[in-house]
Amino acid sequence: MEGQSLTPDAALVAARAEMLALHSPTHFLRELPVAPQQLRHGTGAALAFGNKVGEEVLPMVGAIGQWLTQHLAWDSDYFGTPTYRLFTGLFADVKPTALATAAAALRQHLARRGPFYAFSVVPAEDVALLQGLTGGGWHLVETRLNFYCPVAEATLPAPTPVRLARPDEAAHVGRISAAARNAFDRFHADPWFGEARADAFLARYAEAAVAGTYADAVLLPNELELPVDAFLAIGDTPAEAGVPGSGASRVLLTAVGPLNRGWHLKLVAETVRRAAGLSLPYVLMTTQATNRAVFRTCEKLGFRLGSTAHVLACHGG
Repeated sequence: MEGQSLTPDAALVAARAEMLALHSPTHFLRELPVAPQQLRHGTGAALAFGNKVGEEVLPMVGAIGQWLTQHLAWDSDYFGTPTYRLFTGLFADVKPTALATAAAALRQHLARRGPFYAFSVVPAEDVALLQGLTGGGWHLVETRLNFYCPVAEATLPAPTPVRLARPDEAAHVGRISAAARNAFDRFHADPWFGEARADAFLARYAEAAVAGTYADAVLLPNELELPVDAFLAIGDTPAEAGVPGSGASRVLLTAVGPLNRGWHLKLVAETVRRAAGLSLPYVLMTTQATNRAVFRTCEKLGFRLGSTAHVLACHGG
């Protein structure tokens, strides 16, 4: 495997088309055309893999197939360890034992470069890849549920006063994020990070949201004499010309501290109301399969379950 950088095998991509389609974050929205989603997130993304900085196509050891890995520069710098995301594996009719051997060999390959951390977000339907990775020493760290709310059909409570976070509130929002610890998110569930490092990362992530690095809005409570102890970061995808039903707001990160109990429902409701004002037809939200509080919010507002995915990880070196 050393020194071998390949191009994606078109026949293997075709064999994995059904599973690759599930990498689209909106594949469960039936009215959206499948072809453009497959092109951007599935087979198209797989065929183009290797063209961006950090992307690498590696052969499978002991099986006919390829691994599509991406070196994440920002994550590597932040954690001080080379960090990789496994996009997927390309294979056809591979025995589970052979795929497990190949997954173990991939770990060993990365370890020969030095200390590393790698993770992969795998659709629940991709049983072959899940079994291959776990058989090869990758461990499960999170199970994610992806919900969606058709804005026009939402059941919303009376409006609640909210406002946008100011740039000078970034540090405060970061502290809220770090303090509202979720033991089941990817960073806290994986012992490799440890609580302190996971808390610090989520604080940094929330601060970047307020700064507008990756979020379009951060909503805060805006009630008289109520301290701010909750936030919700939103990312917008504009509607695409000629594609009915396209466009969405996504809940990127949210946290609620003890001084703002009950505000998760209110902030999500105002996110749906905001999406309606922007003529965006959907609000998307991902949470862990353990987060019953979010389930209650979804049930009250009219969210529906769209898909399930598992996050697997490994490290070494």
